[in-house]
Amino acid sequence: MPDSRLKIWCLAARPKTLPAAAAPVIIGTAMAFSANSFHLLSALAALFGALFIQIGTNLANDYFDFKKGTDRDDRLGPTRVTQAGLVSPQSVKIATIVAFGLAFLIGIFLVYRGGLPIVVIGLSSILFGVLYTGGKYPIGYIGLGELFVFIFFGPIAVGGTFYVQTLTINNDVLMAGIAPGLFSSAILVVNNLRDIKSDRLSGKKTLAVRLGESFSKWQFVIFISVGSLLPICLYLKSDNYFHLLPSLIFFLSLLLIRNIFQKSGKELNSLLAQTGKLLFFYSLLFALGSVL
Repeated sequence: MPDSRLKIWCLAARPKTLPAAAAPVIIGTAMAFSANSFHLLSALAALFGALFIQIGTNLANDYFDFKKGTDRDDRLGPTRVTQAGLVSPQSVKIATIVAFGLAFLIGIFLVYRGGLPIVVIGLSSILFGVLYTGGKYPIGYIGLGELFVFIFFGPIAVGGTFYVQTLTINNDVLMAGIAPGLFSSAILVVNNLRDIKSDRLSGKKTLAVRLGESFSKWQFVIFISVGSLLPICLYLKSDNYFHLLPSLIFFLSLLLIRNIFQKSGKELNSLLAQTGKLLFFYSLLFALGSVL
C-alpha cells in the first residue's frame, strides 16, 4: 500500500482516540497485578481487543455519519475520510467489519479464559459500537452517548480486564472503573460541544443539543473533577498512600476546566486531545500507585 494510503487509513482509525481504549485495560491489569493474578496473554488480548473495537467503532461512525448526512462540509472536527472523499463508503464498511472481526477472533481466547461473562462483554461492546451511529435510533443521536461511553469505557472495561486475569471481581475494581468512564465521557462532551451547531442542523440530538452549551460545560467540569478525585475513595478503603497518585492530575485538570469556558468551535479540538492525554496519564499513575 502506498504511503499516502496508509496515512489515510491511519487517519480513519483516529489513533488519538485509542488511549481511551487502552487506559481502562491498563487500570484493570494493574489491579490484577496488585492482586497477584497478573496474566500476560489475557492482558495483551484485552488490550488489542479493546483497540480493535475502538477502531471498528471509529470506522463505523465515519461510515454511518456519512450515510446519514451528519458529516457536513462545515465540520469542525478531524477529517472524516468518507465525507472527505478519501475512501469509498464501501471500503470503510469493509474495514469496519475487519476491525470488529479481529476483535472477535481475539475474544475467542478471552472467552476460553473467562467464559460467559466475556461473551456478554465482547458481543455487547461490538454491538453498541455499531449502534452508536448505526440503526434507526443511534445511541449517539438520541442523547445517550455519555451514558454508554461511561459504562463501556469505565466499569465494564476495567472490570472485564481484571476478571479475565483473576477470574474474580470486586467492588473496588468497579469503583476504579468510574474514573476512566468519566474521563472518556468528558471527551465525548467536548466533541458534542464543538459540534453543537452542525448537530442541531443535522437533527443529531446529543445532550449538548438538548440541554445547551452551559450544561455541557458544567458536565465536563463535574466529570473531570470527580474522575480526578476518585482515588481518594480508594485510598480511604486501603490506607495506601500510593493510591492517591492518580489524583495529582486534578491540578492539570484545572487547566482543562479553564479552557472549556474559554474556547469554542474548532478551538475545542485541542481540548479534546488534552482530555484524552489526561486520561492516559491518569491510567499510568494509577498503575504505578497499584504496583508500589
